[in-house]
Amino acid sequence: MNLDSLDPHSGFRELLRRGATVDHMTPDFPSLSYPNYYSLMTGRHCESHHMTGNYMWDERSDKHFLIGINPDSRLPLWWEGAEPLWVTAQRQGKRVHMYYWPGCEVEILGVRPQICEEYYYNPSVQNFTESLRRSVDALSSGDADLAAVYYEKMDVEGHHFGPESPEVRRSLQELDRALGTLCQRLTDKGLWEQLNVMMFSDHGMTRVQWEDRVIELDRLINMSHILKMMDRGPVVSLWPLKDKFQQVSAALEHVPHMQTYTKAGFPERFHYGRGRFVSPLTLVAEPGWFIVQNKSVLPYWRNESEGPARGWQRGWHGYDNQHRDMGGFFLAAGPDFKENVSAAPILSVDVYNLMCRTLGVEPLPNNGSWSRVEALLSSAGPLRTAGPMRWWILCSVLLLMDRC
Repeated sequence: MNLDSLDPHSGFRELLRRGATVDHMTPDFPSLSYPNYYSLMTGRHCESHHMTGNYMWDERSDKHFLIGINPDSRLPLWWEGAEPLWVTAQRQGKRVHMYYWPGCEVEILGVRPQICEEYYYNPSVQNFTESLRRSVDALSSGDADLAAVYYEKMDVEGHHFGPESPEVRRSLQELDRALGTLCQRLTDKGLWEQLNVMMFSDHGMTRVQWEDRVIELDRLINMSHILKMMDRGPVVSLWPLKDKFQQVSAALEHVPHMQTYTKAGFPERFHYGRGRFVSPLTLVAEPGWFIVQNKSVLPYWRNESEGPARGWQRGWHGYDNQHRDMGGFFLAAGPDFKENVSAAPILSVDVYNLMCRTLGVEPLPNNGSWSRVEALLSSAGPLRTAGPMRWWILCSVLLLMDRC
């Protein structure tokens, strides 16, 4: 992240001065939101927790997961492939407050967090600031042990205008002011020695160009041979009719700027192909390219009142997770973290063990590596256990944080 546009006494600068960060954080494949929400909160790869897309279809039950907005998205079907941190923490006696965090409204393995302010599209910076205030008050009073806040305006503006746009820079400045208010509140209450503040993103973003980088499927295959198509953009899931599978697969096998994978043919490094809801064919675009059925359904952005379309969206994510622009960020400050330290890259699945360790929760089996994150801690020995442990976690979807 370029701090030049931020106030010299900014919230980000204060957190960086007080805390530890990493060069970048590689998300799970696909580098989409819901898969990585769950990778971060379970420490498992997508093929293990089975949240494999923002849009999913269960052929057996004919149920659809539509980026969390339809009633079927709340079915345990999608969520019980693994147990997320907030459920584990509640089971182990911790009190959990969650604000706008996708999934907190779902009863997972019979558990909901103590408090869940349900997610809705693009809460304002005022909502975010108020959630921070409520979190600090609950943690400092002992009413909560863990508070999680989700903020997506950076992601929304990045989609609309592109990740390096003036609009994204303005949103970063708004977020920075909110974090400055948080830092001042922690100072005024004398809480820096009690609370850990952890920030991370679920992915990065790259610019897309609709003018000459669109792959139209209806020019390549007969769409009547497709039983189901889910999503568009960097990753598209196809369920061909069974007697048309070979024909469709052959037609898509050598399309420029796109890879076509069978469920069994995914590279092992993606940790994806064994997922329960993975389609028979998955199409993965090169970074900056976009897959649609037809250009007539290219995504537009609208104003806040959902009025007329204003223009094509200019930023996207979901591509190969090892592409640098897909990288996220990680930053943590507080008594259990080193100060003013920048460490080597980590993976999104690594964060889970770090959260469990600082929260005092016994982690479940996971795919994370302790060796990649232990250097961020101020002490390699056991963390303090005397007295109430109060912790705070913030997830904020930010862009280009890996370009410090």
